[in-house]
Amino acid sequence: MRPIHWARMHIALYFHGRIPVHGYGGTQRVVLWLARGLAQLGHRVTLLAAEGSRIPGLAIIELDPRATSRPGFDLTPFLPDSLDLLHTHAPLTAPPDCPQVFTLHGNYRPGRTPRPNTIFLSADHARRHGSKAFVYNGVDPSEFVFRRVKGDYDLFLGRLHSVKGYRWAMAGAKRSGRRLLVAGGWRLSLRRSLRFVGAVNGERKADLLASAACLWMPALWDEPFGLTLVEAMMSGTPVLGTRRGALPEVVTDDVGALGNTLDELIELRSTIERRDPGACRARAERWFSHTRMAEEYVRMYQHYLASGNLPEGRVTT
Repeated sequence: MRPIHWARMHIALYFHGRIPVHGYGGTQRVVLWLARGLAQLGHRVTLLAAEGSRIPGLAIIELDPRATSRPGFDLTPFLPDSLDLLHTHAPLTAPPDCPQVFTLHGNYRPGRTPRPNTIFLSADHARRHGSKAFVYNGVDPSEFVFRRVKGDYDLFLGRLHSVKGYRWAMAGAKRSGRRLLVAGGWRLSLRRSLRFVGAVNGERKADLLASAACLWMPALWDEPFGLTLVEAMMSGTPVLGTRRGALPEVVTDDVGALGNTLDELIELRSTIERRDPGACRARAERWFSHTRMAEEYVRMYQHYLASGNLPEGRVTT
């Protein structure tokens, strides 16, 4: 393997969809923030993504989504010259013959073996797939509003899928005597203490996160990371969730509370106001900013280029 002797690398980021996304698109937002972070660290970044992708100040190679969806799609002709490493955020059935790493943003089914160049999103995510290589997701603090004074509502933000635990959030808020705002993908049956606000993004989303008394995230599956956790913390909003997947790594006692059952969450809800919004923001800025994410990916890139292996991820606690 070639030695590492440069301070500035040329990294290509690949995703099959359009960036930035029009809608929620957690993976697309992570790729956007990573691109920004790498550029801010002084690295040259080229984004390969679907037609219509735009990131101010970065080189974009637009791809036909009909082509990228075909089995055997070859990315090689689109790769820029002088490339040091390709970082893919969507699987390729015919990976190019160049140094590359892949970030898995979901969970593989049991029995599937990841490729050795796979990077995961948390220590738990990596361990469940037989690896130790991970990088925590990071968000751009400038896109979130920090607010110490909170409103009179709790918030659930995410896909309205059973594994996300939105029913637990609804039941828990009701039994805790709390008003709950639900921001998700489709309309629910309403009651006086429950308000459905639909899918939210941009300033509306930032405002809801900043004014919420707490974010409910009672995950009923093993979350690879849980991006909304960090978005809430960056807004100064504590988190109430379960001990599934990466949540115990992201949410410490000073920024939220975790339980194993709905009854435990309801009991813990009465303690949530003890958390300091400043501590929530400080933890998010220290461990989960887009530049911190970019720094950790650079460490992965350099180690991989030098040795052909990925190093262990760094746990926050």
